[in-house]
Amino acid sequence: MSRDSDLLVDVRDLHVSFRGVPAVRGVSLQVSPGEVVALVGESGSGKSVTARALLGLAGGTVSGTSSGVDVRAARLRVAGVNVLADATRADGTVPDAASAGRRPGSHGNGDLGRSTGPAREREPSRLRRVLHGVTETRGAQLERRLRDLRGNRVGLVAQDPFAGLDPLRPVGREIADALRLHTGLDAGARRQRVVELLTRAGVPEPELRAGQRPGELSGGLRQRALIAAAIAAEPDLLIADEPTTALDATVQAGILKLLASFADEGRGVLLISHDLAVVAQLANRILVMREGQVVEEGPATRVVSAPGHSYTRMLLDAVPAERPRRAAPEQPAPGVTVTGPDAVAPDSGEPAAGEPPLLRARDIHVSFRLPGGRRLQAVEGVSAELRRGSSLGIVGESGSGKSTFARVLLGLQRPDSGTVELAGEAWVPGPESRRRSRRRRIAAVPQDPFGALDPRWTVGKTLADAAGARSEVPALLRRVRLTEEVAARRPRNLSPGQRQRVAIARALAQRPELLIADEPLSSLDVSIQAQVLDLLDELRAELGLSLILVSHDLGVVRAVTDDVMVMRDGRIVEHGPTEEIFSHPEEPYTKALVAAAPRLRG
Repeated sequence: MSRDSDLLVDVRDLHVSFRGVPAVRGVSLQVSPGEVVALVGESGSGKSVTARALLGLAGGTVSGTSSGVDVRAARLRVAGVNVLADATRADGTVPDAASAGRRPGSHGNGDLGRSTGPAREREPSRLRRVLHGVTETRGAQLERRLRDLRGNRVGLVAQDPFAGLDPLRPVGREIADALRLHTGLDAGARRQRVVELLTRAGVPEPELRAGQRPGELSGGLRQRALIAAAIAAEPDLLIADEPTTALDATVQAGILKLLASFADEGRGVLLISHDLAVVAQLANRILVMREGQVVEEGPATRVVSAPGHSYTRMLLDAVPAERPRRAAPEQPAPGVTVTGPDAVAPDSGEPAAGEPPLLRARDIHVSFRLPGGRRLQAVEGVSAELRRGSSLGIVGESGSGKSTFARVLLGLQRPDSGTVELAGEAWVPGPESRRRSRRRRIAAVPQDPFGALDPRWTVGKTLADAAGARSEVPALLRRVRLTEEVAARRPRNLSPGQRQRVAIARALAQRPELLIADEPLSSLDVSIQAQVLDLLDELRAELGLSLILVSHDLGVVRAVTDDVMVMRDGRIVEHGPTEEIFSHPEEPYTKALVAAAPRLRG
């Protein structure tokens, strides 16, 4: 362990409460240069509150109570800066921003690279304050120290990339703002550096993506843009809150490698995650949190291979394993047929005679117009059939066309050519008026529940509207492991995992025959993932529910689907029974996806 003076994070006995309700209780945490430390736990465990308290972002003020938020600690020092309002030197004086560890060439106005309100007037110089008799309060000095800390000495990758980026501004301008605030680069150099940062974060076509707004990017690309902004000033410490939640397996592996390279350069990384399989790939030490307290701490290899606390063992048991959670059928089920111009697949048998498939897509093509008049071919010649009670997983990287194909199946995206039939009747293309009476037969679970749920409605009203009866709400909440008191909340008052569970409950409200789920588990804790995976299996068995699961998480797809198709650049490159594809992939791209999937070591 480094000396106290060398620590990038030195927290002793941290307590955070909201209106008297404890959220963090007695947490102590240290991060040294070159070290990766992980905070792991379920939603509500206090891990994200702990991370935000390090930057004075837990709400209200620190070392006191404001707006119902109370933050206290015996020590709270980050990158050489005392974050507590009452922090003092040994001689009793309060350090100002100039002595708080500002690096040469920095501009000091650190707001994580993003302007969230009216521009602040330029701070008067220290000499001018003395000449004019201006006395700066401790609170003002603290705010100046924290602005210097955020984005400059410490980079933050927030959990929700859609909320972390301005929806009205191109992502390139977001990143350029961080460079403008924290470096001396001129406008031309900033533009070049933006492209370099997007490339480093794994963004394809970085020049094009820099000019796009967050709403024009996939969830994975938004997350990567947020990471690019966080690393813009080359901070000494990177706090990454669920940085790979929305990313594909190969991109996830690249981001983990990027974070590891930060540590190799002597920087510190504080990684917050619900996914122990991800943490095991990177962390030197793991702290497991539950209900605001650290219940286990130790070297990552020991915590993963020989956990000492029952809660840690529960989290490990809930990780989607390298084999399905349920036994695979001895013979491949003939319920899914997939074809495409590049598809490689074994013969999965003939479909049952006499009954049309529940869903049949034929030769689907979809393209989009890009700036400058170019067209992007998002889906090219994809065909698939799904029979009642069967399940199909669709995997691929961001931009592979999997979500676009799912939107075509839902009747939400008109294809350039091709058709979709539902139970033998025309479904796509055609006017919505022809689909409306059959809408209840297909339900969707969206990738972004925050954008899909009406922010004005309570959860109870949303579910009652979907089910057609208020009396159904308690049962729907129990089905997705939520308590009845959640019915009175609005989406903004829910955690990301809770919002996703509400979206799943809404999809199940009309008892559909087919559920099309686009990244339905990406925001959920591993224990809740396990519960929902079990729930999907139960629903399929009880209701004969068919399932199409779109996901970047190969472990989830393997755990719950009978068949899988792998997409790349709008085409199917490989498909077949899930176990066969994962155990013996034939295409190099599929092999790369399987190899990149996080695994528990030990």
